[in-house]
Amino acid sequence: MNLTINGETQISSAETLGALVEGLGMKPDRVAIELNREIVPRDQWPQTPLHDGDRLEIVHFVGGGTGSRLRNGITFAK
Repeated sequence: MNLTINGETQISSAETLGALVEGLGMKPDRVAIELNREIVPRDQWPQTPLHDGDRLEIVHFVGGGTGSRLRNGITFAK
């Protein structure tokens, strides 16, 4: 199916948000996801289905490094 992830169209076979995060190799405890303009709580990812045309914003939290630093030294990167 076609998904728009952070503004870019990608093809994915993932059927749920949980499977998508796993397939992208991201650590679930360092990711926040917005699906079609709604933030989805992490505990709902395994049962949240994906559909052709869904739009996702995925934010991956990274400690240290370069980027826009906010409180407590946490760097936010897309």
